[in-house]
Amino acid sequence: MLLSIFGMPVFLYTLLFFHHLDAKAENTLCQMMGDPKYPLLSMDGDITIGGLFSIHSLETLTSTDFTQKPHLMACSSVNLRDFRIAQTMTFAIEEINRNETLLPNVSVGYKIYDSCASRLSSVSATMALMNNHEITAGQSCNGETPIHAIIGESESSATVILSRTTGPFKIPVISHSATCECLSNRKDYPSFFRTIASDYHQSRALAKIVKHFGWSWVGAVNSDNDYGNNGMAIFLNTAHEEGICVEYTEKFYRTQPEKLQKVVNIIKQSTAKVIVAFLTGFEMNNLLEQLNIENITGLQMIGVEAWITAKKLITPKSFRVLGGSLGFSVKKIDIEGFSDYITKAFWDTTFPCSHNDENSSQYAFNCSKYQDLLVFKNDNDDVPEQRYISNVYKAVYAVAHALHSLLKCKENIGCEKGLTIQPQQVVEALKKVNFTVKFGDHVWFDSTGGAVAQYEVVNWQQDSDGSIQFKAVGYYDASLPPDQRFVLNTGNIIWTGGQLQKPRSVCSESCPPGTRKAGQKGRPVCCYDCIPCADGEISNETDSNNCMQCPGEFWSNAEKNKCVLKAVEFLSFTEVMGIVLVFFSLFGVGITVLVTVLFYSKKDTPIVKANNSELSFLLLFSLTLCFLCSLTFIGRPTEWSCMLRHTAFGITFVLCISCVLGKTIVVLMAFKATLPGSNVMKWFGPVQQRLSVLAFTLIQVLICVLWLTISPPFPYKNMKYYKEKIILECSLGSAVGFSAVLGYVGLLALLCFILAFLARTLPDNFNEAKFITFSMLIFCAVWITFIPSYVSSPGKFTVAVEIFAIFASSFGLLFCIFAPKCYIIMFRPEQNTKQHMMGKTQIKSN
Repeated sequence: MLLSIFGMPVFLYTLLFFHHLDAKAENTLCQMMGDPKYPLLSMDGDITIGGLFSIHSLETLTSTDFTQKPHLMACSSVNLRDFRIAQTMTFAIEEINRNETLLPNVSVGYKIYDSCASRLSSVSATMALMNNHEITAGQSCNGETPIHAIIGESESSATVILSRTTGPFKIPVISHSATCECLSNRKDYPSFFRTIASDYHQSRALAKIVKHFGWSWVGAVNSDNDYGNNGMAIFLNTAHEEGICVEYTEKFYRTQPEKLQKVVNIIKQSTAKVIVAFLTGFEMNNLLEQLNIENITGLQMIGVEAWITAKKLITPKSFRVLGGSLGFSVKKIDIEGFSDYITKAFWDTTFPCSHNDENSSQYAFNCSKYQDLLVFKNDNDDVPEQRYISNVYKAVYAVAHALHSLLKCKENIGCEKGLTIQPQQVVEALKKVNFTVKFGDHVWFDSTGGAVAQYEVVNWQQDSDGSIQFKAVGYYDASLPPDQRFVLNTGNIIWTGGQLQKPRSVCSESCPPGTRKAGQKGRPVCCYDCIPCADGEISNETDSNNCMQCPGEFWSNAEKNKCVLKAVEFLSFTEVMGIVLVFFSLFGVGITVLVTVLFYSKKDTPIVKANNSELSFLLLFSLTLCFLCSLTFIGRPTEWSCMLRHTAFGITFVLCISCVLGKTIVVLMAFKATLPGSNVMKWFGPVQQRLSVLAFTLIQVLICVLWLTISPPFPYKNMKYYKEKIILECSLGSAVGFSAVLGYVGLLALLCFILAFLARTLPDNFNEAKFITFSMLIFCAVWITFIPSYVSSPGKFTVAVEIFAIFASSFGLLFCIFAPKCYIIMFRPEQNTKQHMMGKTQIKSN
């Protein structure tokens, strides 16, 4: 917008210049249109260097009533910084003229114009520099510029106008403080150079310093010109890369009080405690005044080289707002002899109104416009704080070295003064300069025409006497390796309000380990809620974006910041359930042993001898094994225990059911043997009974061997049922093998139940088939209900269900078959006789 406002005057002046060229081509005389603009400071020489600085900061516009020719605009309010810069330029040129090795026989002159911080005056001065006002009557224009290079301007926007105006004529422009990254474009500004780094480095360094101190929530204000807009754009991009959130981005120009008030209102309402101020000294001064009026304090300002060391910002009230400010500034360098020069030699020999010899200059000076500068005649206290004078010094010497090479200067011989130097030649020579100035800085220009980025990090601090100092607390040097470029001495920093504690500026507090960040809808990424990690997930660092899933055998601890091994669950001997089951197992064994002892002591009695006592003792032995096999299901599963528990269970129960089946068949055969002419007992005597039990058991043994050979059971860590713990169980290996074992037991039990059921009504005082039927009914009911319970029971309860089924079926067989006999033996011994056992048969036979 700024360029469009002042584009028309630039265009008109350019047309005017081309008009002069056309006049020469047509062999017409040169004519000066309007009043000439004269330099503020000048000196003749064989070669001339132009200078354009804002020595005054205010311009008074004359009234335009269109009744008379407008007068030149008047300037006021001395800008001490740029006045010192102009003095530096004259100092450097006079030093070069005394140098016997640099341009030895060539005198260097200068023309320094005052742009008055005005774009109109800047364009007018630029056109005056490019034209020669010393045109005598009848002289034709030669089409050549009288200057070989221009030093200036101080601000980026003014330098953009200057460079665009001089660019078509290839006149080199060297700025000492224009830092806009836009000027690095060699296509648009092919003849522009600068002895200061572009804002590309400063803007990125601003983001680095914000990141370094952990400020993730900042405000941003910039000047609405080329300097502020380009610099802020680079900062915002870098801030985004670094994860820094910007609450607001506002801009204003020095002549826009309404926008300034809007910026102040936004600052007042914001929650960010850190403000990145990419402003020129003028805008910063306006903002400072408004913040003081609104009494807005406690904000940590992060500044740029344009204002962070500006003395004019130091007022009695400024430290309330700017105290503790941090920012980047140009290195402070002392130029030997300059301080003495500006108090004596400058005023004696250079200042236009220091003598009365009217023939000393071809310009008619009006000394009244210099009166405000005389105030600084004996003042040099500010010189140690002037940070840009070294850049001007280097710019002048860069031009001198370029001309030195173009004029083919040689030691003890001198330069070829008769050579015509074109501006384009100076541009090419400047690209090749490479020298060191007397205070040690190395001068050269990179591919963009800029210098290497070297900044001091300064901090606004107040001394004990109340004076404000700009204390260096670090540096940034882009010439160093990336890990060494940025150095800060945090312990020497005084923060806003004179505090020693670093201020915090975050939208949301950090999320501790065990939580993750969840963005708030419609707000920047730095604004978030802290959500606890889900079960099985952890975050072991602050501000984690995501929770990590724990590996398979691990689970999150209570704080959700560490993965710990999952608890391993199995039915152990030490827990209550395991102890109870062991008790019932041993209790069953004990009862079975007691029954065995009782039967053995009464082995010769009819009730024990009935139905083959051998099968009874074998049944008791198998029941003992059944109770004991339940112990293999308790304890940590191993390869051997997994194989043993299912095979032991299958074989012992087949042995048990085989004995019961044998006893059932004996009952049936015994009844058939009582019929006339029957000899069935010889086909199922004791030998056949033993062989049948052995045969039935060997079949189960064969099934188990095949199972163990093909796909045996094995320990398995089940992590699917429970997420927070591991169920250590025995995998069946082969479901077919387990089904075969269980199915074979069920088949024998069903067969035994059918035969016992058929024999239940046989005549006998003590018909054992009734008790076998009832025991088989209990056995089948238990194992039929076992299947759904086994499938649905979780973890160690699966094992407990299987053990319970073993106990229920074993106790059912034990009590149903042996309890009646034990009762007769112990409490009805009179019934334990052969006559009583056979009594019912005799009655019926009678």
